[in-house]
Amino acid sequence: MFSKKASLTERLVALDEAAALGGARLSPAEHAALARVADAAGERRRLSGEHTVVGFFGATGSGKTSLFNAVVGEDLGRTAARRPTTSSPLAAVWDPVGSEELLDWLKVEDRRNRTGEFAPDAGPLILLDLPDFDSVEPVHREIATRLAGQVDVLVWVTDPEKYADSIIHDHFIRPHASHSAVTLAVLNKSDRLSETDRKVVGRSLEQLLKDDGLQKVSVITTSARTRFGIDELRSAIARIAAAHSAQTARIEADIATVTAPWAGQKGLKEVPSSAKEWMDDLLSDAAGSDRLADITAAAYRKRLGQKTGWLLTSWLLRLRPDPLKRLGLREEADKTGVHRSSMPTLDASSRAVANRGVRGYAAEVSAGLPDRWTSAVVDRTESIIDTLPEELDRAAARTELPAQPSRAWGVFTVVQWLALLAALVGVAWYLLAAFLPGVLYPLMDDIIPDVEGWPIPTLLILGGLLLGITLGMFTAVHGLAIGSAVKWRTRRALRREVSEISAETVEQPLLEIRGQYSQFLDAIRLAAGK
Repeated sequence: MFSKKASLTERLVALDEAAALGGARLSPAEHAALARVADAAGERRRLSGEHTVVGFFGATGSGKTSLFNAVVGEDLGRTAARRPTTSSPLAAVWDPVGSEELLDWLKVEDRRNRTGEFAPDAGPLILLDLPDFDSVEPVHREIATRLAGQVDVLVWVTDPEKYADSIIHDHFIRPHASHSAVTLAVLNKSDRLSETDRKVVGRSLEQLLKDDGLQKVSVITTSARTRFGIDELRSAIARIAAAHSAQTARIEADIATVTAPWAGQKGLKEVPSSAKEWMDDLLSDAAGSDRLADITAAAYRKRLGQKTGWLLTSWLLRLRPDPLKRLGLREEADKTGVHRSSMPTLDASSRAVANRGVRGYAAEVSAGLPDRWTSAVVDRTESIIDTLPEELDRAAARTELPAQPSRAWGVFTVVQWLALLAALVGVAWYLLAAFLPGVLYPLMDDIIPDVEGWPIPTLLILGGLLLGITLGMFTAVHGLAIGSAVKWRTRRALRREVSEISAETVEQPLLEIRGQYSQFLDAIRLAAGK
């Protein structure tokens, strides 16, 4: 199944989005390049789409202005003695209607309207003679550089002496290597060469252009003085203008150039879930999961003893402070997030464990990210680390602690009360028999009846006491056995809260940066037409 190719409008929107997503995560030069192409392309498309703008670029002494005049077909005064060098752009305009705003955008004030047409079917055309890009005047080079990024068609003019000059290749041609479709290369002043040397130098220049990245550009050999090759150059310009695609081709080439550093990048892999699990394990340890588990188990045993222990001694447990309340902890979870515990603050060792967990997870998140995006992850990580102690304390406060024995233990409480009641009945029986025997005589003939030789009051006292003590010992031993399960449940509950808080305070902020980079790459690929 083939996906529909994005339109130029969609690609420019994606480029603008990439510039916004990149923001401070790109170098100033990279961000400026993306924004410049997006803005310039949008502005160029808004202006006259009928006119094709052709710029003549060249070094001092290349004969660029003379060549320009020869192509125009008239000396426009740019080679006069009073003006030996090109100091400002000059426009030769065919069919000037609608060109004013375009030339204003190009900042070209010197405009010469031409009559007739440049060539059959060429359509509205603007030829620009530009300042020498190697001029000693910085402003001349700035103008040439700016317009090299704005014109639809680039005509590089050189001569046999300077065709291999590094300035034109390193600073002008190579940065526009993706613009083959809208580039013409001219070797001017060919009249100074023999026919054999002309071919040799032409082939040499073609090889240099290929080395620069211009794979589809052939060299047009000209001489402004003898008019050799002028018709060929005019025909090449006319063919490009007649196709009415130079503007689009230029914009597409600009997009290809600025997106090239990232367009071939592979998408990021998912951060392994094991990285989050490993971090949560360390954060749980740092939050004091073992200590909290011991405290919860101790609180469970205390409350179980209070609830099911021997009633004659279990009340003493109430005099001991509750392990949880002493640390400001509660069985119920603090879902509001405002409660804080009195757990000891993280010591240096616990901080180191927590920091190692967060930084280790951040390293996984940073995998595959460029340096500036990695730095953003590191910066965010350090700010997260500063709040870790408070967040881990919040996790402890939010944890629902299993310190309260279940209601099923209430059966033992009832039995303990019944056992105590039985013992008290036995004691009361003996007291009544001893001090108020007359009260019992009407009720029974034998004041102290027995069973198998054992007085019933004695059986009630011994049975009640032994049952209460036995039940108390049973639940105490059982409480110790259950304590290990309470510890496990406490660790699991704390880790669950730590996992939720780490997802909120660590995972989400760091993955947001990684996600922004993925969105940036997606926008870049869409802009690049991939």
